[in-house]
Amino acid sequence: MKFQPLALFVSICLTFQVCSAQINQQKRSYDDANLGLPDQKLKRKNSLFHAVKVPVTLIALGIYATADHKVINRYEIREERNEYMPNFRSSVDNYLMHVPVLAVYGLNMAGVKGKHDFRNRSLLLMKSEMIMAAMVFSVKQFTQVTRPDDSNNYSFPSGHTAQAFATATFMSKEYGDQSIWYSVGAYGMATTVGVMRVLNNRHWISDVLAGAGIGILSTNLAYLTHRYKWKNKNSDLTIIPMYTNGPGIYLGYTL
Repeated sequence: MKFQPLALFVSICLTFQVCSAQINQQKRSYDDANLGLPDQKLKRKNSLFHAVKVPVTLIALGIYATADHKVINRYEIREERNEYMPNFRSSVDNYLMHVPVLAVYGLNMAGVKGKHDFRNRSLLLMKSEMIMAAMVFSVKQFTQVTRPDDSNNYSFPSGHTAQAFATATFMSKEYGDQSIWYSVGAYGMATTVGVMRVLNNRHWISDVLAGAGIGILSTNLAYLTHRYKWKNKNSDLTIIPMYTNGPGIYLGYTL
């Protein structure tokens, strides 16, 4: 049992390392697009491979950690959390998972242009959120894993972590080509959310790994399938992310 804090630390480092691979693969995909592959079918296949291999790895790790406790024993991690930090409670993770979205729109308002215009960027965010929510809630209903605090049976995967990594990937795609530190900062915040979900005793480490994969996959698929048909000119459609009692989208159309 004394080695389990090391297991938690390794899991956190592994999550961030896999996300670093996501950043590097995104850069390679961007380079491939600019160099131009002679075979369009090969280019699409290459893009799909880059979009799914990192998040699928994380999801597989989450499933493996749920089914087999030899490498990462989620029960012992919970026991040691209860022993060393039994009274830890923080709501910061409820807000930190949305910071990358606010950062993207804040940077744009400050004049730092991202990869896409306002409408396409907002549509991409909306598509990512829809894919992520559909995957998280359907898997929760199917798996019925009990939370570590025994509050309900909707533990796997972590929705907070999925949200955090979806928005982190969103920021990375919009600003990662300008500086790697945008991506590092975004994924650093997402990893912090995942850690806090474990420390708050709301999720197992396996939930966090799978949630991270779902979040990344959702945004990758949103960008991979987007057709970029919305232009700023001659368009009366407005999409604005908003937060009241929870994250949402404002849609407006001028007739």
